[in-house]
Amino acid sequence: MKFIFDRNTWQEIFGSIGKNKTRTVITVIGVLWGIFIYIALSGAAKGMDNGFEKVFESVSMNSMFVWGQSTSMPYEGFKTGRPMQLKLGDVDKLQNRIPEINNIAPRITLGNFGTDPVFTVRGQKSGSYPVNGDYPVYTKIATKEIFDGGRFINDEDIKKTRKVCVIGERNVQELFDKDEDPIGQFIRIGDVYFQVVGVHKLSYGVSFDSDAAIFIPFTTFRKLYNTGDKVDYFCIAAYDDVDVVQVEKDVKTLLRNIHRVNPEDERAFGSFNLGQMFSRISGFAKGMTFLSLIVGIATILAGVIGIGNILLISVKERTKELGVRRALGATPREVRSQIILESVFLTMVAGIMGIILGAGVLALINSLSKDLEDFPYTNPTVPIPYVLGALFIMVVLGTLIGLIPAQRAVSIKPIDALREE
Repeated sequence: MKFIFDRNTWQEIFGSIGKNKTRTVITVIGVLWGIFIYIALSGAAKGMDNGFEKVFESVSMNSMFVWGQSTSMPYEGFKTGRPMQLKLGDVDKLQNRIPEINNIAPRITLGNFGTDPVFTVRGQKSGSYPVNGDYPVYTKIATKEIFDGGRFINDEDIKKTRKVCVIGERNVQELFDKDEDPIGQFIRIGDVYFQVVGVHKLSYGVSFDSDAAIFIPFTTFRKLYNTGDKVDYFCIAAYDDVDVVQVEKDVKTLLRNIHRVNPEDERAFGSFNLGQMFSRISGFAKGMTFLSLIVGIATILAGVIGIGNILLISVKERTKELGVRRALGATPREVRSQIILESVFLTMVAGIMGIILGAGVLALINSLSKDLEDFPYTNPTVPIPYVLGALFIMVVLGTLIGLIPAQRAVSIKPIDALREE
């Protein structure tokens, strides 16, 4: 350790480096470029991963949708083309028989999937908007951010079939005067008056509803529109640690059994697996991070080998000098340590410069992309442990590659070195 802080040691190292500045700089750039590629690509992949997490933050990552279609096979006397209608009673059967399901939200709607929106009036202003019948559990699958002073549908609304509604930002803009508080006011949805109890904010991520969607209690919707126990589709969220693809298969298999559909009929029930899509996106980001690690290490290794080569040349050029040092009493350990220290020093300098350059590029990318709402990219950074790990790898590689010229220097006999011209 004392050897490292010896002034003479560093004078000799800087003297050796200074004898051929151009060769040293070119070689150091190889290591610098490697760590720069690693930092830049890893940070970019992390920014993409952060962006998609932000997009999906308002919905359960292991969620899916299931709806009824038409049969494509005859079964038990039923003909092909029989329309499938989901029922409210399916909820308990799915939850009881598929333990991987965390939450199920039955939904019924007007204004979506080819149905006409509902004409809505408030005073002299009006508009046509989609209306959804929902249970409170829906917000456990798709988060609804409500403005201060308001709320979403609750259990009492369901139980008492209340005529209350939650409206969107666009509904407020089109039906209310500027700066007017809509909470507690009444609007007419179709032919029935509803009291506004909340206003949901526009989500810039993945959203199942528009900024003009109106939510009313499921029981109220069923009573007003005489839909009985019909359900348009289920929003289903599985637990985070389960295979969401298998859950989707189990759900459709059970629904085919409940509704007496041919077990081989894949068209009877439609589905969209948001969890599977998110897993693919997350896997792509992880693949990018792994690729950046491989490319970065390979480039760093190539640069470190270059440093080893210039040290071998340096040892050859300093043969006589090393012979004099040995003749004056320098031990093989001191000579070896100096060469290794020079190798590690060059590697570390190149690495730190590469990290600074990579961080600067990521900061620039973050500055240019922070206001992009349509592009899923947020805060491209590399975790500190990853950076420290990269520096550790560089120290190890610098030490190992420095052993080669160090051993070459130690193998020089003092008498032979002094004779060399």
